[in-house]
Amino acid sequence: EDINAIGGWVITKVEKTGKNGGYTSLARDSLGKTHICFYDGVNLKYSTNESGSDWKTESVDKAENVGMYASIALDASNNAHISYYDARNGNLKYATNATGSWVTSIIDSSGDVGLYTSIAIDTSGNAHISYYYSSGSDLKYATNASGSWVITPVDYDGDVGMYTSIALDTSDNARISYYDQENGDLKYATNASCAWVTTTVDNSSREVGWFTDIALDT
Repeated sequence: EDINAIGGWVITKVEKTGKNGGYTSLARDSLGKTHICFYDGVNLKYSTNESGSDWKTESVDKAENVGMYASIALDASNNAHISYYDARNGNLKYATNATGSWVTSIIDSSGDVGLYTSIAIDTSGNAHISYYYSSGSDLKYATNASGSWVITPVDYDGDVGMYTSIALDTSDNARISYYDQENGDLKYATNASCAWVTTTVDNSSREVGWFTDIALDT
């Protein structure tokens, strides 16, 4: 339903029932169709227009108070992969419809963990997730590239890791931007040299680096 158009922008209602649209994340597939995950105030939901012009909405995880900080990425077959926070239990969770139906998993349950998640999918369809470990104030990283989930601390120098964003290069190395609350700086981490290397990108003002988003060029 087109409800407004300003300067060429067309605004469409995707989900019309309840209070929806919190913590949205969007990806476009190889056919130009849109896939959105979001939090409806209780659960994690997913909407897509891949079947045509109409939007179809599904519940992904029906557990109570799950879906905050959701992030979505698509694999080469246009299957959805979502990382998100389980606020009730303080866990990092992951969901995918790669098998044809939604399957959810707990990835990290080591304290209050999983806030500010960001997900990327590599060329083999494996997931790479950056996220904040609130209990330890650290930046963490999880991947199933080896066949099972491996969790790695990336940066634990002070209170770091909020507002993470992850991207993968052509060799499937991770690049992560994030906020250093301890010093009010923008930071960057990569495992391109096998070991994780962290760098302060911007410390030019009192507080810089909130709401980061990263992308890689060719």
